Amino acid sequence: MTQSDSRNLSRRDFLATGLALASGLALAGRTSRAESAGRFGPYGPFKMGLQSYSLRHFKVEEALAKTKELGLHYWESYSAHTNPDPAKAAASKSLASSFGVEIIGFGVSGFTKDDEKNRKLFEYGKALGVQYLSADPTPDAFDSLDKLTAEYGIAIGIHPHGPGSRWETIDQIAAAIHSHSDKIGICLDTGHLLRSHQDPVRAVEVFGKRIYGVHLKDVKDAKTFTILGEGDLDLASLLQKLAKLEYSYCVALEYEENEKDPIADIKKCLEVTQKAIATIKA
Repeated sequence: MTQSDSRNLSRRDFLATGLALASGLALAGRTSRAESAGRFGPYGPFKMGLQSYSLRHFKVEEALAKTKELGLHYWESYSAHTNPDPAKAAASKSLASSFGVEIIGFGVSGFTKDDEKNRKLFEYGKALGVQYLSADPTPDAFDSLDKLTAEYGIAIGIHPHGPGSRWETIDQIAAAIHSHSDKIGICLDTGHLLRSHQDPVRAVEVFGKRIYGVHLKDVKDAKTFTILGEGDLDLASLLQKLAKLEYSYCVALEYEENEKDPIADIKKCLEVTQKAIATIKA
């Protein structure tokens, strides 16, 4: 073999190796994307679950069983399903886990300037393993909440509850939290914001990373709760913006109608949510 042949062979080997590497990387990329899509499933990047108030007619074990049947794995629990007593948190967490459900939020809870009472709720949240507490704090509660969110690493999402409530509008909540801990934000209840003629999509833009909990519901003409897609919520735009923020807390469907037999309606809401998620652009 001449020196020229050796150089040509080395060049051929280099090109062949490069093409093989590029092909392998492309295949790995396709595999990674496929695995990612499979991992995300029908709800894309979201931890889709329920605010367990949707199943308030049922005792906790039946509510968990129905959640499992719906193919959901996350709860923001409310007090009738998980008693906010730190001594009972481990049992609640274990029971939920036995149905494949993780409780990642709890509420809606009241908070005041009483630091010790507030601390008990944070102790409960820590024992339950939640990421956030949806909340209805009094205006004098924020100094206490600043300290407790830092100490426990649990966020507070202020819950708007519609016309006449303590926390009603986007701007009102934004003004209240602007000088306080970044771990204090909004629990984005889309239905109650619509009842107050507020735009939930704008709320995502205003609060950004300070969204701690989403109560997903729809309302028509600021009056009537509906199945998702039958009211005025721009669901696709809302989810698109949450995805862009890489929102990582629970998206909790909260269906308030048909209390005794809500499952068929909840299924319709979930189908609409899946279709909206499918339109999200990377």
